[in-house]
Amino acid sequence: MKEHVSHNIDRGEVVIHVRNLIKSFGDMHVLRGIDLDLFKRENLVVLGRSGTGKSVLIKIISGLLKQDSGIVDVLGEDVNSLRGRDLDQLRLKIGFSFQNSALYDSMTIRKNLEFPLVRNMRNLTRTEINRSVESVLDAVGLLQSINQMPSELSGGQRKRIGIARTLILRPEIMLYDEPTAGLDPITCIEINNLINQVQEQYHTSSIIITHDLTCARQTGDRIVMLLDGQFKRQGTFDEVFDTDDERVKTFYNYNFLNNEQI
Repeated sequence: MKEHVSHNIDRGEVVIHVRNLIKSFGDMHVLRGIDLDLFKRENLVVLGRSGTGKSVLIKIISGLLKQDSGIVDVLGEDVNSLRGRDLDQLRLKIGFSFQNSALYDSMTIRKNLEFPLVRNMRNLTRTEINRSVESVLDAVGLLQSINQMPSELSGGQRKRIGIARTLILRPEIMLYDEPTAGLDPITCIEINNLINQVQEQYHTSSIIITHDLTCARQTGDRIVMLLDGQFKRQGTFDEVFDTDDERVKTFYNYNFLNNEQI
């Protein structure tokens, strides 16, 4: 399986800029000086074992958590200094795809997708709302499910709907939190393909948090590996794993018994 390569990355424009990011929870030091730049239209994968702070990183980037120290600039804004309406306006430009899809079980798929539109763009007509909902559902291949309930869908379908609901506000940045967690191998490949399709169709810049190496290889233009609270490896998939570092080799071997699986 080939590595993902995008030819449309603008390395002259940084959309997320992080320097010396530190975050602890009591005596647990999670992030110990993270430096990161995300370029326009790039898919950046952050790899690491569960509990290493990957999700903490994107929650800080989106303003859901506050760092202890360090710089976090998103689309030219200092996230830590934003409050209220200013922070809400920035978040409209950031799509957050949650691990559990975060759908409202009591709403149809149509209503789930309408909700962020009606809440954030109150001047839209019914025709415009319908067009937006149908457009993103078509983009994720689930237009036929528009009147179904989340409980009627498979885990992979719910993941797609979650991505569609994020896309409906046309974010500039996508943050994916373990997008393939809990899915079977075939569905994982479908979600990976969808992430690449979103990048191409919506020109998004994305951070993909995962411990799934197949996801990393299929979706990442660049990969960074989080070890002991810091980025220890960076580059293409093959570059990251071309090392004698036992921590990296153990992580690789845990995911793959042999190279034929990738």
